[in-house]
Amino acid sequence: MELYIIGGIIVLIILYTIFTYNRLIKFKNRAEEAWSDIDVQLKRRHDLIPNLVNTVRGYAEHEKEVFREVTEARSSAIQAKEGGDPKEVQKAENQLEGALKSLFAVSEDYPDLKASENFKELQRELTDTENKIQAARRFYNRNVKALNIKIQKFPANIIANIFNFEEREFFEAEEEERQNIDVSF
Repeated sequence: MELYIIGGIIVLIILYTIFTYNRLIKFKNRAEEAWSDIDVQLKRRHDLIPNLVNTVRGYAEHEKEVFREVTEARSSAIQAKEGGDPKEVQKAENQLEGALKSLFAVSEDYPDLKASENFKELQRELTDTENKIQAARRFYNRNVKALNIKIQKFPANIIANIFNFEEREFFEAEEEERQNIDVSF
């Protein structure tokens, strides 16, 4: 009788391990899928930037420093993305965002540029891409949260440690992005 009880407990432990392992794999794959969504949107942003810079350059040739900053920030962001570390990607993308803000600030000084259909379309596409990046960031962070919680909870944390599941970093906005922006007309 004791043999059946011990055998039953072993079977339950094995079934629990399999069930927990499969759930961890599901959460891990969801987080990877969500990161892939961010990656796609960041690539789209990176592809739009040269067109935007060239359009502005046509109207504001003497703003070489701004163009250099945007180009360097874009290169850093692409390199960070290839590394795949969310913290480094986040840092590089925030620098790129700051450089783009400078570029748009320059465009304010050129009424012909602001009236250009090409510039307006690029601005719309970039705004759309920024919105998609924010949505992808939220989706990624939700999935990372679910994975991290599963990894941290007992007794699943034992299975996670045995199979080397690691917590993921959130892809968060910089402190400046979190602050409300005062828009006045």
